[in-house]
Amino acid sequence: MFTEYDPCLILIDEWVAYARQLHDQGDLPAGSFETQFSFAQVLTESARAAKNCLLVISLPASDTGASPHAQADDVEVGGQRGREALHRLRNVVGRLESSWRPASAEEGFEIVQRRLFEPLTDPAHFKDRDVVAREFADLYRTQSAEFPPDCRDGDYENRIKAAYPIHPEVFERLYTDWSTLVKFQRTRGVLRLMAVVIHSLWEKGDRNPLIMPANIPIDDMRVQFELTRYLSDNWIPIIEKDVDGPSALPPRLDGDIPTLGKFAACRRVARTIYLGSAPNPTAANRGIEDRRIKLGCVMPGESSAIFGDALRRLSGAATYLYQDGPRYWYSTQPTVTKLAEDRAEQFKRNPDAVIDEIEKRLRADLRHSCDFRRIHPMPQSGQDVPDEFDSRLVVLGIETPHTKDPDSPALNAVKKSWRCAAMPLVFIGTPWSLLRQIRPGCRIWMKPHAGTLHGNRSWTKKWRLISLPIRCGRPKPKGNRRKARPSAAFLKRTNGF
Repeated sequence: MFTEYDPCLILIDEWVAYARQLHDQGDLPAGSFETQFSFAQVLTESARAAKNCLLVISLPASDTGASPHAQADDVEVGGQRGREALHRLRNVVGRLESSWRPASAEEGFEIVQRRLFEPLTDPAHFKDRDVVAREFADLYRTQSAEFPPDCRDGDYENRIKAAYPIHPEVFERLYTDWSTLVKFQRTRGVLRLMAVVIHSLWEKGDRNPLIMPANIPIDDMRVQFELTRYLSDNWIPIIEKDVDGPSALPPRLDGDIPTLGKFAACRRVARTIYLGSAPNPTAANRGIEDRRIKLGCVMPGESSAIFGDALRRLSGAATYLYQDGPRYWYSTQPTVTKLAEDRAEQFKRNPDAVIDEIEKRLRADLRHSCDFRRIHPMPQSGQDVPDEFDSRLVVLGIETPHTKDPDSPALNAVKKSWRCAAMPLVFIGTPWSLLRQIRPGCRIWMKPHAGTLHGNRSWTKKWRLISLPIRCGRPKPKGNRRKARPSAAFLKRTNGF
């Protein structure tokens, strides 16, 4: 029959899905499960014998138990029954087949161009393409340290021309990273995504010379759907918080920093990282290098240092962005930054517990890090500090912080509560040259600085560093002096009473 009606083309798709639903009984019009493979053998032999006949059969690519996507393939193939049908069909077809490999990234250039763009016919359009390719190639050669090594070759300029008006890095990420997802079809998936991206950019009137990873409008719901349909559902809130969207972190950073907002640097960096890292969050060598991030962001006339600064700020503030050396990636698990924010919110709801913990740690620290005869931590009033002759250290609580203003809460508290004290006072902050003149009978006041109590954990270090170098005690009287008293000049310089 094939010889009689040649030339003929026979296309068979989803044969595995059809065969897996057949049972072993012979009462079906299409025959039993075994009949399918007998028919496959006869069909392939007949097509081979005919001169002008081509038989094309599509079968899933990953079908072995050792495949890294074996579990996901069970969903595509149809469980154990489908895997058995696939194995039997491959044995029959494999004896006569001539396998066709999926389209490569370079072949994808032409497929997308033919399906989504009109062909270039005007000589002016060819000139524009060549100018754009040359400008990008010159950028990669002049700043070779900022971009991957393969961009320096002259062949990369030809790749830009072949992929025009799409940057080759877009195809590299789609065919290298996204194609590892079982449900992402290399040709159909790329066409679906790029069709939506091009339509969205056309609606917005985008005038960029190339469509780069940084230009993919992930904030568009249609584009976001194509980029999340192959991933788990928890990626959607991650995009809205840390990648792109009206309330996402990158646009806020761009709005706060004019030098970054001029180029939308943070948003472009976040888009590039997502496109290069979202498909492989659990890979051994996960993430995308900083040089490839710049490759997907920087255009001729822009400084790569701006995007390096945006990357640094974004990695320090994002909740789901991880860094390991030069590699960056988004993950579905929050970073330490997010955990710290949650813990801080818990502390804000219970400030008394925070104050108690500060006082507890301070009391424990003062017992081991100071050489004063007596220490009075956090006294509530002047009655808690007896008037004795020894030099002592009085540490005020955090409710009376010290500021540089004349109306300092710490100074006011001391003057109000201990104004009638008989002994002179010395305040921490006095130069060391004056502290060396401390005599017995002086009280050393240690005041927490207001700027170190909120958003900074260095307050304990400041207290500790101040107290360590001070060595005060009861010196032996010299000569006829029975009691050592501080001089009048010293008291005047140290605000003593």
